[in-house]
Amino acid sequence: MTKSGSMIPRRVLGDTGLSVSSIGLGGAVLGNLYRAIPDDVAAQTLTAALDAGIRYIDTAPHYGRGLSERRIGDALRDREGIVLSTKVGRLMLPDMSIVQEHGGTLDGFHSPMPFRGVYDYSRDGVLRSWEQSLQRLGIARIDLLYVHDIGRRQHGEDHDRTWRQLTRGGGLAALEELRAAGEITGFGAGLNEIAVCLDLLAETRLDVVLLAGRYTLLEQEALTALFPACARTGTPVVIGGPYNSGILAQGTQTDATMRYDYAPASQPVVARVARIEAIAADHGVPLAAAALRLPLAHPQVASVIPGLGSPQEVAATRALLAVPIPEGFWQELIAADLLHPDCPLPKAA
Repeated sequence: MTKSGSMIPRRVLGDTGLSVSSIGLGGAVLGNLYRAIPDDVAAQTLTAALDAGIRYIDTAPHYGRGLSERRIGDALRDREGIVLSTKVGRLMLPDMSIVQEHGGTLDGFHSPMPFRGVYDYSRDGVLRSWEQSLQRLGIARIDLLYVHDIGRRQHGEDHDRTWRQLTRGGGLAALEELRAAGEITGFGAGLNEIAVCLDLLAETRLDVVLLAGRYTLLEQEALTALFPACARTGTPVVIGGPYNSGILAQGTQTDATMRYDYAPASQPVVARVARIEAIAADHGVPLAAAALRLPLAHPQVASVIPGLGSPQEVAATRALLAVPIPEGFWQELIAADLLHPDCPLPKAA
């Protein structure tokens, strides 16, 4: 296990030829998700992350409506050896009403960027999104592109239309062509629902799946079908949202809003986290340490990418990697039906 003060190890990312740090950085927080972060703090956060050995950074046009990409591009422009991913599926269109009428706050992002996201998974939409991201980042190359938030859970009754855009409308074909031409190293899916991940694996060759929130200390749904499917196709998985939107980082002993899946947590979720938290306390294990370390133990997982919004959060993340977690903690969770019995477990330090 990585010790405090040491660099974060890297893992091979499938057959892409890339290697990523086992802990990466998820860029939603740097798009001012839930709170505004000053530009200088965002820059300091990225510097601290890079200095700590984080060599994989993920962002998206949606994160702050372009703000996250701008900040990350400024930090990475003169750096080498960093794997960078962003996403396609939304185009950012100018809209001054976001600032004038909403004060810049929309979809949880407190951003001054005057743009509104419009879903577009077509060939033209994918290519325009890629080109716009290159310009916002100010970087000549993006390593990985993820199809962002496709699926019935996200789009409801509009899912069939957006799926047709991606498949029959040439969205996937555009990504395949970018990969074949060497414009990107690979592409995948960046999603928080499993069923459509399986559909995509059957539709095309994905180089990686970025799964947010569905393989965490709180829920292990991905073990049943997705991870076996990825193992058969040799597709590595990146885990986003390891704290399930925050509740596994802060716990339940707080007066602050407890969020799960980008919304206030329901009482059943709070009660389940409280049970996990009590067992963690009995073993002297910080809840956040267990949440960060569990997904890293699965052999299909290449990287875990928590959202980090300050140099202090970078330092805290490094410290969590060094916390000893006894095997008895995991076994007690399994016995209490709070952890899937087939979950690969982190080795005790």
